[in-house]
Amino acid sequence: MSNTVRLKNYLNVFEEWEAAAALTPGHLVELTSAGKVQKHSTAGETAIPMFALEDELQGKEISDDYAENDPVQVWIPTRGDRVYALLADSENVEVGDFLVSNGNGTLKKYVPAEVSGDSGFDSGTSLPDQKVVAQALEELNPTDGDARIVVRIV
Repeated sequence: MSNTVRLKNYLNVFEEWEAAAALTPGHLVELTSAGKVQKHSTAGETAIPMFALEDELQGKEISDDYAENDPVQVWIPTRGDRVYALLADSENVEVGDFLVSNGNGTLKKYVPAEVSGDSGFDSGTSLPDQKVVAQALEELNPTDGDARIVVRIV
């Protein structure tokens, strides 16, 4: 287990935003219209890879949550960076699986949708209906709540 969300970082893109609600380091976050960050809220949809970091400047660890209105250290990793993110409960992923937003700050396995024959595509064709954020670098199947997983940003 690592003590940091930031496992491999090539460019050092960090920002600080106020929390719109409680957050855990490792959550995938998004910017609200009020200029605060919250857990990414739309499952399978476009997500800028932005992750809440542990508040090391205050001596806090990866297990210390942010409260509403706390200043949040946010990392915007780039392609190839490794993140100790949060995988949704009951997601069964293997090394190499692609991951998308679960709509609650965690990640879930990407599953392409198949289209029907009346869509203009051949029946059974898989289309990229979800926006991939990362790739799993370890096998994991949490069954007792969300769990940390090492991922690579794509």
